[in-house]
Amino acid sequence: MPRLRIALAQVNTTVGDLAGNADRTVAWAREAAAAGAHLAVFPEMSLTGYPVEDLALRTAFSSASAEALPRLATRLADQGCGELLTWVGYLDADDAGPRNAVAALYRGEVVATQYKHHLPNYGVFDERRHFAPGTALDVVRAHGVDIGVVVCEDLWQEGGPVTALGGAGVDVVVSPNASPYERSKDDVRLPLVARRAAEAGAPVVYTNLVGGQDDLVFDGDSIVVGADGSLLARAPQFTEHLLVTDLDVPAGGHTAEGTFAGLAVRRRVLPGEAATSAPAPASAPETGPRVAAGSVVGEPLSDEAEVWSALVLGLRDYVAKNNFGSVLLGLSGGIDSAVSAALAVDALGADAVYGVSMPSKYSSQHSRTDAAELARRTGCHYREEPVEAMVALYVDQLGLAGSGLAEENIQARVRGMLLMALSNLEGHLVLAPGNKTELAVGYSTIYGDAVGGFAPIKDVFKTQVWELARWRNAEADKRGETPPIPPNSIDKAPSAELRPGQLDTDSLPDYALLDDILDDYVEGDRGFADLLDAGFDAEVIDRVVRMVDRAEYKRRQYPPGTKITFKAFGRDRRLPMTNAWRERHRG
Repeated sequence: MPRLRIALAQVNTTVGDLAGNADRTVAWAREAAAAGAHLAVFPEMSLTGYPVEDLALRTAFSSASAEALPRLATRLADQGCGELLTWVGYLDADDAGPRNAVAALYRGEVVATQYKHHLPNYGVFDERRHFAPGTALDVVRAHGVDIGVVVCEDLWQEGGPVTALGGAGVDVVVSPNASPYERSKDDVRLPLVARRAAEAGAPVVYTNLVGGQDDLVFDGDSIVVGADGSLLARAPQFTEHLLVTDLDVPAGGHTAEGTFAGLAVRRRVLPGEAATSAPAPASAPETGPRVAAGSVVGEPLSDEAEVWSALVLGLRDYVAKNNFGSVLLGLSGGIDSAVSAALAVDALGADAVYGVSMPSKYSSQHSRTDAAELARRTGCHYREEPVEAMVALYVDQLGLAGSGLAEENIQARVRGMLLMALSNLEGHLVLAPGNKTELAVGYSTIYGDAVGGFAPIKDVFKTQVWELARWRNAEADKRGETPPIPPNSIDKAPSAELRPGQLDTDSLPDYALLDDILDDYVEGDRGFADLLDAGFDAEVIDRVVRMVDRAEYKRRQYPPGTKITFKAFGRDRRLPMTNAWRERHRG
C-alpha cells in the first residue's frame, strides 16, 4: 500500500506581495522537503494573498501573478524542492476573465492547473464579480497515487467537484482554502470535510490560510480527514505551521476520464511516474516549533481563547502589513478601552502601545485611576492630556452651555481631534475602542470616539467584551502574571461620562437584554414578529430597531475591525443608508 507523506503549509500571506509570498512559499517548501514530504499543499491564492478583491480586475496584476508562477516552479527546483509536488494558489486570467487558480509544480515545471468552479457570492465573498468559473478538474498521479484537487468553496458544495472526483476515482483529495474565521466555525468545517471525504471515498487534505487581511482573519486549523471521516491530523489555530503527516493510501489505479457531475476530469501523469509508489522516508522528519510529524491531532481552543487569538492576530497583521510601528488609543478607565489596550499589548508588545487619558470636568476620579492602573498592569506608555480647557473654548464660542447633546459631543470630538493630532505628530495608528453593541445602536460620537484607523473590538458585543476581560485576567492568573485589566474597569457600571452622573443605561436597555435582541435582529435577520415570538417586549423591540436602522450612516464611517461573527457590519451586513423601510409593531 503506497504511503504518502504530505505537508500542509499553513502560511500567512500578504495581498499583492507577489515577491514576498513567493519567498514564503520557497522557505516552507524547503522545510517540507527536509521533512521528507512527497506533496506540499499551500492555501488558496497563496501566491497573491486573499482576498485580492478588485485587484483581480487589473490586467497588470493578473499578468504579474501568472508570470510569477513558472518562475516559482524554477526556484523550487533550484532550492532542492524539485521532487516535492507542490500545489500553489494564484491568480490567472484568460479570454473568459480572471481565474481563481491552483497549480501543481514539479521538477521546475507547471504540470497541472485548475480553476475554482464554485464562486461564493455571499457574506464576505464577491467572487462572481472577480472570477470566471472553471469547468475542468486535473487529477495528478504521483508515487502511484491519484490526487485530485478542489479549491475552498468547491469543497463546501454538495454534488460539485468532490462528487466528480469520486465518480472518476481518486485516492486523495487536496483542498487549498482561504476560509475566514468566525466564532465556532470548526463546528461546521470539520463535519463538512468529513462528509466530503466520504463522498470522494478518499482522505481529504484541507490546508487553510492563516493571518489577518483588513477586517478578515484566517485561523488556519488545517486538517487531514480519513475516507471514513476520522480526524487524522490537525494544525494549531492562528499561527503559521507546517503539518507533516503520513497517509497509507490504497492506490486504485484509476483511469476514467470524461465528464462527471458536469465537470471534465483530466488525468496528468508526472514525468517518470510509474504505477508503483515511492517508499516512505526511512527516518522520521525533523521536528521543530513549526513542524509536526506523523498523525498529529491538535486540540481546538476554547471559545474565549479562540476569539481573543483572532482579535490579536487581526490587529497585529493590520498594523504590520500596513507598516505602522505603534498604536495609540484613549484610555477612559472603562471596559472597552481596557480590553482594546490589552489586545494591543498582546498583539504588539507594550512598548508599541501608547495610551492617553483625556479627562474632562465630568470625568470621575476612578476613570483616571483605572486608566493609570491599566497602563501600570500592561506596561504600555501612558500620558494624561486634560481636555477641559479645549472643550470650554468650543462651548463658550458657540454658546453650547446647557445645550445637551451638542455640548456632550464636543468633549468626544475634542478627544478625537487630540488623538489624531498625536497620530500625525508621532506616527501612531489610532485605535477606536467601540464595540459591536454600541456600533449597532449608534451609541458613539462620529468624529469623536469613532475616530481611528482600526477598531479591534468592532465585532464584539458588549457582554462578550466583559467575558473576554474576565477570561484574559483568569489566564494571566493561571500563568502567575499580573492580570492586565483592572477589576474596577470590569465591575463598574459603564458610562460615557459626558454629563454629571451619566450611565449607559440612561440611553440604552440593559446590555444583556440589548445584546439578545441584537443577536436576533442583526445576526439572525429576524423581523419584528419573530422578535415578539421570542418573548421580547414590543416597545423595547421598536426602540432598539429604530436605533439600529438610524445608525447606518455612522457604521459606514467607522474604521475597519476584525470580523469574528457570522454577520459583521461592513463585510456581511450591507444596508442602504438612505432607507425609508421601517418595520413596526402592528399589534
